[in-house]
Amino acid sequence: MANQDIVKVEETTIDHCPSDASSDLEQDKYVGHKGTGSFFTAYFNVVCVVAGTGTLGLPRALALGGWLGLLILGLAWGMAIYGGIVLIRCLYYKPGQRLHDYKQVATHALGWVGYWVTAILHILNVFGCPTLYLVLAGQNMNEMLKYTNGALTSATWTIIFGCVLLIPMVTLKTMKEITIVSALGALCTAIAVFVVAIVAPMDAKAHPDPVKYAHDAVIWTGFPSALSTIAFSYGGINTYPHVEHAMAKPWQWNYAVATGLSTCSVLYFLTAVPGYWAYGIATQSPIYASLPEGTGKLVAMIVMTIHVVVAVPIYTTTFSLETQEWLRTEERFGPFGAWAARAAIRTLIMVIVVILAVYIPYFGDFMSLIGALTNCGLVFLLPVLCYLRLTGWRNKPIYELAWCALIVLLGVVGMIFGTIDAVKALVADFQAGQ
Repeated sequence: MANQDIVKVEETTIDHCPSDASSDLEQDKYVGHKGTGSFFTAYFNVVCVVAGTGTLGLPRALALGGWLGLLILGLAWGMAIYGGIVLIRCLYYKPGQRLHDYKQVATHALGWVGYWVTAILHILNVFGCPTLYLVLAGQNMNEMLKYTNGALTSATWTIIFGCVLLIPMVTLKTMKEITIVSALGALCTAIAVFVVAIVAPMDAKAHPDPVKYAHDAVIWTGFPSALSTIAFSYGGINTYPHVEHAMAKPWQWNYAVATGLSTCSVLYFLTAVPGYWAYGIATQSPIYASLPEGTGKLVAMIVMTIHVVVAVPIYTTTFSLETQEWLRTEERFGPFGAWAARAAIRTLIMVIVVILAVYIPYFGDFMSLIGALTNCGLVFLLPVLCYLRLTGWRNKPIYELAWCALIVLLGVVGMIFGTIDAVKALVADFQAGQ
């Protein structure tokens, strides 16, 4: 490619990197690796990035696809772990070098097409997720304060959150302080999960309604939407190369990503099963909208509002730093000029996110769209395609190739049909809202 920055690899010396990246990640492969983070640092990073608002939509995913969604959730769990492992293997496919990020992996594997597809999906992800989070935060504040003197519209609260979050985005250079607080977001998610797991079954027993809360084994028409919501719940794979590179013992990555995603999956099952069991086809997204009025629902709304507010700057600053690096603001404008450019870039990003959040105020269907468009491609499709392209497929056992084929199939189904269903649902939302 003409732009040499696209295919530039990180200059990490690896003295004994085997050419077959499909082999086990052995210690001698990482000589020269300069990370300082521990196994637990990587584990908590994975949990903090992955666990979040996707949890709130999983009961609704079962309502769309039936109990079969649990099987899909289990498959997505395994597929997300596999994708996280093989993506890191792709970083080391070339002896003596390590690729820097997801886009470089896609470039080396699929050329300029891979680069642009990955770049577009990445941009949609880093703008779509914070937009979704601001939608949820604005709706939560409107719901919690609607009968008080602080009552405002959801759109007004969205704008307020955007203005407040802009302050740390502009004043802090790397947002390391905000990133550290992301552990608080994971704790908030866990609290919301346990509230749902306790309150939903209690409400179902107190107010049984077999007709309203009916269940289905499988609903084929809702399967793509259910798959895209599940895919959204396993997003964050584009951060894995940076997490792995920060590890002092990167050969422990496989265990870190497996245990991190397993922790998230336990939280997902603890929400999806009792939520759908309690409310059946009437399950709403986010799930706490189905809960009865009271302390449990209020606690769930408060902690998830905290989580999404903390998470928004992480996504927006990630894109800002990439833009600043691309523009080389530090080199071209000097200290003050770089600060002014950073402030302008981050302000523009936040303005775009707030505008999107104000005009797309439909949490569940918007989450399905982001899951179908970005995560089905980033989590399922691209890691497998890049892995087979860079390391070959003839040296893989038949069961692994079958597993890869299943991942690609589900990724394609979720991406194409899930996007179609989500767009139709959003169109219906706008028509109903007019």
